[in-house]
Amino acid sequence: MKINEHYRELEQSYLFSTIAKKVAQFTQEHPEQEVIRLGIGDVTLPLCGAVVEAMQQAVAEMGQKETFRGYGPEQGYDFLKQAISDYYGEQGIAFNLHEIFVSDGAKSDVGNILDLFSTQNKVLIPDPVYPVYVDTNVMAGRPITYLNATADNGFLPLPDPAVKADIIYLCSPNNPTGAVYTHAQLEQWVEYARAQNAVILFDAAYEAFIRDPSLPRSIFEIEGAKTCAIEFCSFSKTAGFTGTRCGYTIVPEELQFEGMHLNAMWLRRQTTKFNGVPYIVQKGAAAVFSPQGRAQTRENINYYHENAAVLADALREKNIWFTGGENSPYLWMRCPDGKSSWEFFDFLLRKAGIVGTPGSGFGQNGEGFFRLTAFGDQENTRKAALRLKEVL
Repeated sequence: MKINEHYRELEQSYLFSTIAKKVAQFTQEHPEQEVIRLGIGDVTLPLCGAVVEAMQQAVAEMGQKETFRGYGPEQGYDFLKQAISDYYGEQGIAFNLHEIFVSDGAKSDVGNILDLFSTQNKVLIPDPVYPVYVDTNVMAGRPITYLNATADNGFLPLPDPAVKADIIYLCSPNNPTGAVYTHAQLEQWVEYARAQNAVILFDAAYEAFIRDPSLPRSIFEIEGAKTCAIEFCSFSKTAGFTGTRCGYTIVPEELQFEGMHLNAMWLRRQTTKFNGVPYIVQKGAAAVFSPQGRAQTRENINYYHENAAVLADALREKNIWFTGGENSPYLWMRCPDGKSSWEFFDFLLRKAGIVGTPGSGFGQNGEGFFRLTAFGDQENTRKAALRLKEVL
């Protein structure tokens, strides 16, 4: 029996596990210190009323013989897929229901989609980046080329025609930097992917946080993207489903390589390895798109936007450079006084009782930067802003 040797190439611990251990040790040593967590991007507001009501009704249905449901379609119930299709339709983007796949979250699908591709494919990943993109390809042994995202390019790198790629990862609004691509910039990426005969894996998990109407919320707003892109989205941050788990992936039927349709391949993969998202959860997700659900989830997103504005004001007052916070729940700040990312993590935890995320955990270009999240409780976020201004 042989193990997958590529696991030896992974970092010893997942970034957020390391943070959790450090915080646990600190709280044990300093039980009197109130710790404010602005690190992991988990939400703090509960599910909205429309979602709770829909899920309660679904639970009642599951308790009656006449309305009980067992195994559902692996790719999702049509009532939810239709709601998602209508949502895209409002943006002028048309999809057939069979192009929409409901999942238990964008993170799962971003990793699982790699089942469709050869391990010989060359992968292009921006640096810094969400660790899952890198780790899932390291596990498979794919060769990775890193694309430099820096303060000079606003952490929005553009394609280099001299670089060969088969699989391209893009995330906008970006995690961790909060930067958002424009239409013109995404047009360059679509043109590049088509010229390279490559596929773009586009993570749009934070699209609901885009307030600027001139910025694209989907890769499919770009002409030609249906022939070269797959889009992943999630209800986790949009509607607080981090503990409920639901997302969706768009695989256009036009997308094909070597005579194979990726849509049909993904359907085959999902029906083989996935039993689908629970009916109760899907009923809750569908309620997100109802008029009441949309109004309530927008209130929650506005709440997090207010948190971002409070943190942004504190950083501006202390003349700290940062990106994000406008069309994203994340603020990506430069560590002051030349501190490394982990040095600043320890400093902020020790001096202010604030937990953030070291930028180096997202890649080499993240060194010297630090991520703060706006997903905290509003009162705690205001406290954190005051503490930041005291210690910076």
